[in-house]
Amino acid sequence: MTDIALKDYLQKYKIQLMLTLLVVGVLSVAIVVPGVYYWEEIKQITVLYILIKIIVILVPLMLAVAYLTYAERKFIGYMQVRIGPNRVGPRGWLQPIADALKLLSKEIIVPTNSSRFLFVIAPMLSIAPALAAWAVLPFTDTLVLANIDASLLYILALTSMGVYGVIIAGWASNSKYAFLGAMRSAAQIVSYEIAMGFALVGVLIAGGSLNLVEIVEAQQGSFLHWFWLPLLPLFLVYFISGVAETNRAPFDVSEGESEIVAGFHVEYSGMAFAVFFLAEYANMILIAALAALMFLGGWLSPFQGTWFEPWFEWVPGIFWLFAKIFIMAFFFLWFRATFPRYRYDQIMRLGWKVFIPITIVWLVLEGAAVVAGIGPWFD
Repeated sequence: MTDIALKDYLQKYKIQLMLTLLVVGVLSVAIVVPGVYYWEEIKQITVLYILIKIIVILVPLMLAVAYLTYAERKFIGYMQVRIGPNRVGPRGWLQPIADALKLLSKEIIVPTNSSRFLFVIAPMLSIAPALAAWAVLPFTDTLVLANIDASLLYILALTSMGVYGVIIAGWASNSKYAFLGAMRSAAQIVSYEIAMGFALVGVLIAGGSLNLVEIVEAQQGSFLHWFWLPLLPLFLVYFISGVAETNRAPFDVSEGESEIVAGFHVEYSGMAFAVFFLAEYANMILIAALAALMFLGGWLSPFQGTWFEPWFEWVPGIFWLFAKIFIMAFFFLWFRATFPRYRYDQIMRLGWKVFIPITIVWLVLEGAAVVAGIGPWFD
């Protein structure tokens, strides 16, 4: 959407947009002002308090998802000596908003003879686990929506649900191309889910808990105390499996354009397609956040326990967590600009014949290290 197209859109829907902004502004003031004044009373109403915390997590998350698409186009543009989006707003900052408006205005076309109910529900099944997983992800030792004991088990259960959205989308579309893409993607996700699960078992053994807060606290010390060092093979397996799980390059064979058009979502359009698109990027941020929490010390400072610790005591822990998430998310974008797409047989071989044996061997070695009490990680 160029500047001219955006101006035409704003001119055409000027009244509707102004009314929408007015209503949103009035509702925001009507909710925020009493909310601040009666905050202590609201905290006593458990359901309302939880809903507010959910909104506080999901709104920034969806903004991060939208602007991750912009960051990807910009970063890859710079790597390929291009400019990237620069036409909508200053430096192209409004490009995600323009994309959202365009997709909202597009018609959702349901293919003939497709299963309408399954066709509509498939995108929801893809994005729901990626959002629901944030319920147990801690931002600090106290800032977490639900600090349950088995949070790692909850994450494993939810992330394995995403494959159902892919399979149902391919099946419900009544298209051979979509179904072939769904089968490819499902086989790939299931293959790498096993290696990813074994990697998380390694974190469980090292941390001695299924609770993510306790896993982060088990990494107290400098960056050499974080689990990336003793669990380096599992860290690499986990992150590469995460790239494969999200169908990102170089593992994006489910979207092999030259072979099966666009994969399992080939028949989707408008916001139904946008939800699949958002699910992919939400999963990228989720994988990056889990990698930061389980292997990179979460909100812990990299200078903890070093000579530089007094200089960085003023930095809040949530800043370190967001910085680590950003770095891990950047690798997703870097991989896409760097590596060519693998053949499907190479992807399957990597998952079954390389990653799974590596994780099993390392789990045995880690178990021996725990029994021997090798410090500073397993003492």
